[in-house]
Amino acid sequence: MPHTVPISIVLPARNEATGLRDILPRIQAVAPGAQVLVVDDGSTDDTPAVCAEHRVKHLRHPYPKGNGAAIKTGARAASGEVIVFMDADGQHKPEDIPGLLEEFNKGYDMVVGARQAGSQAGLHRAAANDIFSRFASWMVMQPIADLTSGFRVVRAARFRQFLYLLPNGFSYPTTITMSFFRAGYSVAYVPIHSPRRGSGASHIHPLRDGLRFLLIIIKIGTLFSPQKLFLPISAGFFLTGLAYYLYTYLTAGRFTNMSALLFISAIFTFLIGIVSEQISALHYKNIDTSDQEGK
Repeated sequence: MPHTVPISIVLPARNEATGLRDILPRIQAVAPGAQVLVVDDGSTDDTPAVCAEHRVKHLRHPYPKGNGAAIKTGARAASGEVIVFMDADGQHKPEDIPGLLEEFNKGYDMVVGARQAGSQAGLHRAAANDIFSRFASWMVMQPIADLTSGFRVVRAARFRQFLYLLPNGFSYPTTITMSFFRAGYSVAYVPIHSPRRGSGASHIHPLRDGLRFLLIIIKIGTLFSPQKLFLPISAGFFLTGLAYYLYTYLTAGRFTNMSALLFISAIFTFLIGIVSEQISALHYKNIDTSDQEGK
């Protein structure tokens, strides 16, 4: 696995001892010189013993904080200039790491393993991921092949710029993907096949976490490109007001309070979008400076 800079591999894990027993030897086989960190998110199984057995670094949360919190802990502790994030439950194959790194070496800031048809997610999750990916693609004006994949290679210094934005739950891939795109960093996708979960139960609840994904897409989209959200809403208010005014004028010959309210809502929404756009520009103030310091 050719690479010229130090690599760290971060695996968030919560009661995934069985999965770790399988994938840790495989990781060490394909990446013998990499630093491997298992972030134990309050596990109650023998995860610490498995880490000790395979001589990998074990970082432990005293209680479960969430997948995103484990990712942040691993990113802060990683010593490599390049970080590989992957799940500990066997859904990500270590044998795909060289392929991701090969693409990364072409000059990208992040490379994501994009799950193909037939991968582990059920039809409802695959459909939801496709919908979210399309919506996020529109928000950032770039194609996003897999919005929620947790298997990715990142440039560590640039990833850490956005740690404060990452939620503690399961939607860190959504946040970091949109953040990279809107910051102008280069992102690529490599097709992978994700096998079915080998053991343990998923900690993701489709309805609850699906709503969180949607809210995070809106939050990150408005943080980096507010007019993508506010302008269509403003146009919707304006066109509705115009249509209602034409209807009342033709039928009753008058201009109603509802039409006035819709026009005023359109103006205020548009102005809020402009102010938000100016505020969002402040987000970039220190990005280039911190990026140079991290090199």
